[in-house]
Amino acid sequence: MIVPATDLRQQLEAYGELAVKVALNLQPGQRLIILGPLATGVSFEAAPLVRQIAASAYRAGASLVEVIWGDEALLLTRLAQAPRQSLSEFSAWMPKALAEHVESGHAVLSVYANDPDLLKNEPPEVAGALQQATSRAMMPFRELISRNQTNWAVIAAAGSGWAAKVFPDRRPEDRIASLWDAINHMCRLDRPDPVAAWQAHIDELAARAAYLNQRHYSALRYAGPETDLTVGLPAAHVWVSGHTISRSGIHFTANLPTEEVFTIPHKDRVDGRVRSSKPLSYAGTLIEDFSLRFSEGRAVEVKAARGEAVLRQLIETDAGAARLGEIALVPHSSPVSQSGRLFYNTLFDENAATHVALGAAYKFTLRGADAMDDQAFEQAGGNRSIVHVDFMIGSGELDVDGVLENGASEPIMRRGEWSIAL
Repeated sequence: MIVPATDLRQQLEAYGELAVKVALNLQPGQRLIILGPLATGVSFEAAPLVRQIAASAYRAGASLVEVIWGDEALLLTRLAQAPRQSLSEFSAWMPKALAEHVESGHAVLSVYANDPDLLKNEPPEVAGALQQATSRAMMPFRELISRNQTNWAVIAAAGSGWAAKVFPDRRPEDRIASLWDAINHMCRLDRPDPVAAWQAHIDELAARAAYLNQRHYSALRYAGPETDLTVGLPAAHVWVSGHTISRSGIHFTANLPTEEVFTIPHKDRVDGRVRSSKPLSYAGTLIEDFSLRFSEGRAVEVKAARGEAVLRQLIETDAGAARLGEIALVPHSSPVSQSGRLFYNTLFDENAATHVALGAAYKFTLRGADAMDDQAFEQAGGNRSIVHVDFMIGSGELDVDGVLENGASEPIMRRGEWSIAL
């Protein structure tokens, strides 16, 4: 069914308010930069939502809203026409501009509306080269984001390429509307008061994080189909929910939707095998049916039915790319999971399942990390890398146990659901 224009306009208005009030909690006088995937920028298809976000931001007191637009067709033109040796080039101005924006305490919002199959016909080394060039250039900006230097958030808008990938079974004229309906439901925009619904949800996630912090586990053990993994936790690890605080004291929710509580693993204490439960869309390539074996923190064996070359290239990006930087717990009953859809977008798919991330750790998940230099952070167990890539390992068959400091263990999740009653 095609959503009437008036209904979609009302949805976009509510979504813009949610992005500004709940995701960013934008403060009077702050500037706002709206961007998309860093290699391409915000898709023009997201313009109706971006305009609503800008209007909401100005009503909240923003002093200036700027947008970094992008055109995916231009990226394909570059790949077809530019010299191959130039693929290591990246914007000379954007990394510095974004870092200065964040250091000044201004807000950042990323809007995803992009085609997950954009680079499916490109050789893996091309997609990998683009991703690595972007990651290296943007590392100072990502470092600031990892410290919650300012309030930042990631949301999504429906785009034609993405909608076609998620809803190939629908008539072409209905796919965009179907994707908007899904976003509407998973972002709780279909509730009578979306802001109040989000506050209740955030409070529940915060209670989960508080319980895990109180238990202070030394490790987690994962058991499921072709998964037998032990992940050690640094002594100063902190469990964080979707709601967090910037260094200047602004409360914000970095992802809409969010269903996770997450923390930092010890980079040298990951052992065993883990199998993905959903495909991973990375660098425009779909990596499917893959597994990794870890020893002393490092992925030492990689297998994939499809996209193995890109996965290997990912873990070889730098010394930290083959280690974990995040572990996150998500119930199998989450709205994203219950949709029964794969969204080919980490923002949504990671909120369907318990997941882990290869690469950089978020410093706000380690107590005292803000005062640490890079060497001290690594000695405390934190991982450093120019990449941070989440992949899903959760399902209705996954069990997770927490290991206490005395060696005893207790259930955290059984068959993908919380064992902890709050």
